[in-house]
Amino acid sequence: MATDRELLAARIYLRAVFPVMKVILNEDPALKKKFANVTAKVQFVAKDPAGDVGACLCFDKGEFKVEQGVDPSPDITFSFRTVERMLAMLSGKPAIPMIKGFWKIGLLIKVLSLLMSLKILMPDARPTDPEKKRLKVKLTFYMITTALSQYNKGGDPEMVKWTKMQPERIYQITVDDDIAAYLRVKAGKTKAGRGVYKRRRPFVHMKFNGVDGAFPIVMNDIGMVDAVKKGFLTIEGSPEYGGNIGDFMVRIQDLIT
Repeated sequence: MATDRELLAARIYLRAVFPVMKVILNEDPALKKKFANVTAKVQFVAKDPAGDVGACLCFDKGEFKVEQGVDPSPDITFSFRTVERMLAMLSGKPAIPMIKGFWKIGLLIKVLSLLMSLKILMPDARPTDPEKKRLKVKLTFYMITTALSQYNKGGDPEMVKWTKMQPERIYQITVDDDIAAYLRVKAGKTKAGRGVYKRRRPFVHMKFNGVDGAFPIVMNDIGMVDAVKKGFLTIEGSPEYGGNIGDFMVRIQDLIT
């Protein structure tokens, strides 16, 4: 049976990492072309005595969404004997799934190329091309804000305790006019969003000095304190709570890598 830690990691992969595929499909011209006329469902599922864990990638002629749970009639299914094995594959470790529908070779190749594109989120992926660097920063902040919300919804005791006593607060991350994301916290509930939250002034606002300021932090080349000293980052609002967010980000990264 999967451990609580494994289930939490799976939740973050399925609900925070998989959805950023939509950004990749929108911004990678080659992948966008590959999936332009694809209508299909691709299931990922891990067996577990307490109930199967999974999500379905849904493609519809350029549109994309992730449906949580197990679809009854997918075109292709990546099936894993345990949650642990699914996590191993998703984190880049050796783990071979059972593939049902593998004879749909064209679709399978396209999906595998999309999965490979997620490697840009891996800690050791260090793109040098400016557009790829920008994409990595965007995907990272979109993913991490959603992951923070899922970390709370998944029941991490420390984050649940941290969010429970807070009134409505916005934790905003801004890189530039195009890259921004936020976490909304209110009485134990959390919700992530992209862009700048307009209804309320941020309780904590992490303002990065563009992609070049954000990239060293995304790559863990520099900590937040030194980033502030070097002018890569400005933190407006409560430094203590900003530090809490940073700590939870690190814990999530450790969980899924």
